[in-house]
Amino acid sequence: MKNIFLLLLSAAFMGVSCQSKKKPEKEKIVIGAKKEEKSPEFIKGEKLFKGKGNCYSCHRLDKKSVGPSTKTIMKIYKEQQGDIIGFLRQKKDPIVDPENYAVMKTNFARLAKFSDEELKLIAAYMNEVSE
Repeated sequence: MKNIFLLLLSAAFMGVSCQSKKKPEKEKIVIGAKKEEKSPEFIKGEKLFKGKGNCYSCHRLDKKSVGPSTKTIMKIYKEQQGDIIGFLRQKKDPIVDPENYAVMKTNFARLAKFSDEELKLIAAYMNEVSE
């Protein structure tokens, strides 16, 4: 009986002493991450880009895939003051990677079903993730 009492007492003492030695949790530091929340327009644009538009199947954010990256696209459209919505509506000539225009052309049937507002949301999303 005395052994059980000593065993319980030492277990209780170890539990107390272990708890007192706990170090405070370190604050997680995220370098380079934005702490601001995504706007509703950003979220809608992202859903269209990755979902209904299926743009992500050919366009990665920062590297060339089947098509140029969104960073490259938006950089060139900014530099040349291009009209990306006009291009997506087939009213403007391609200014980014024109030799691959035939590949992109297959997607215009899908894009024809998008409203101007949806195309603006996609362009806004691409612009924001490319900054």
